[in-house]
Amino acid sequence: MNRILIIEDEELIRHHTARLLTRNGYEVRDAGTVAEAEVMGLRSFDLIISDVRLPGTSGTEVIARAHPVPVIIMTSYASVRAAVECMHLGARDYISKPFDHDEMLLVVERVLGSQLLARQNAALKQDVDRSFPIASMVGECAAMQQVLDRVRRVAATDVTLLIRGESGTGKELVARAVHESGRRRDGPFIAVNCAAIPENLVESELFGFEKGAFTGAVRSKDGLFMAAHGGTLFLDEIGELAQPVQAHLLRVLQEGEVRAIGANRSRKVDVRLLAATHRDLEQMMREGHFREDLYYRLRVMEITLPPLRERGADIDRLAAHLLSQATARLGRSGLRLSRAALAAIHGYPWPGNVRELANALERAVILCDGPQIEPEHLAIPVQAPGSAAAAGESLDDYFRSYVLEHQGRMTEASIARALGISRKTLWKRRGQMNLPR
Repeated sequence: MNRILIIEDEELIRHHTARLLTRNGYEVRDAGTVAEAEVMGLRSFDLIISDVRLPGTSGTEVIARAHPVPVIIMTSYASVRAAVECMHLGARDYISKPFDHDEMLLVVERVLGSQLLARQNAALKQDVDRSFPIASMVGECAAMQQVLDRVRRVAATDVTLLIRGESGTGKELVARAVHESGRRRDGPFIAVNCAAIPENLVESELFGFEKGAFTGAVRSKDGLFMAAHGGTLFLDEIGELAQPVQAHLLRVLQEGEVRAIGANRSRKVDVRLLAATHRDLEQMMREGHFREDLYYRLRVMEITLPPLRERGADIDRLAAHLLSQATARLGRSGLRLSRAALAAIHGYPWPGNVRELANALERAVILCDGPQIEPEHLAIPVQAPGSAAAAGESLDDYFRSYVLEHQGRMTEASIARALGISRKTLWKRRGQMNLPR
């Protein structure tokens, strides 16, 4: 819950504003002077709303003293000059008294949303620098060398990119590497899993909506395209989008404009679009489930990631790299993989690819008490030489046997996580293979 501090010497206005914000889900404190507010700790709040004219210290002094906490200035002297002066001093926004309830809520939501996005972007950049630099895209096999070459080439452009590969192969990792290596690196990177958003909410989430556009739209909201303005929007599992959303997305790509649901005009938006899928979009086009014109708009450039089972000696390097990350996160330095554990890793088909390997290693770090990780810590089937899996058991056969073996003692979420796939994908594959839940 966001914490808001109101600094206002007129008690009636102060309490009225506090009630309004409290009713709308904010935690609110209030003060009559800057000195009184400072006792509460200006930087302990997520947002400060301050009147300009206060007894003693002026409200504009709060802007510098509270930095980097955003400040909204209130004043009865509504003028362009006053607004400009406050903004020059660093105020995040400006509202004049008497204010409209919806206007106040909209300004508060916009400022807090902008602040959250800035924090997320800063945290993401740190995460990318620590865990996802292009140099950490381990791979010396021919397929991965081609991927790395494509990443370097496409990062220098602003074209749309389609990233293909099985679940867990690292499609979002590639998208982040492209963003961080390009001219938009200082802009936001927003990743969206299209399969994780309910179908009836996808359009409003991506493109935004106007107040009153539908039941429950009590205030306007920018979509993820506007949130990614100046940066990159990554749409994972784009094959899950319904036809009407595909049409709307195509218009955005063609015109460089977004029209929110219920809006009577479009807004310009500067966003680079990256998309990913594990599905056969060509087959979906033939079946009429994916628009051909959108497909060719997305596929200006394409990168295909190889499954882990086809990466040969890269598996050893990846396992060492991912183990190093896991031990650093969990404070277990010095752990290593035994020869038996490495043999088990090579003998397993990894249907969930790199994501499943990372999960298995993290679990092993938690379970291991000694100096090295053994096969039992990985919690994967260990195949004897010459067994069906070692000889190339199909992924469908492995999927069937794993689900049937574990569904009596594991939840659907746990099975999906162990396989490195989403629950939605698990349910679909169950249906395709006629495996009852």
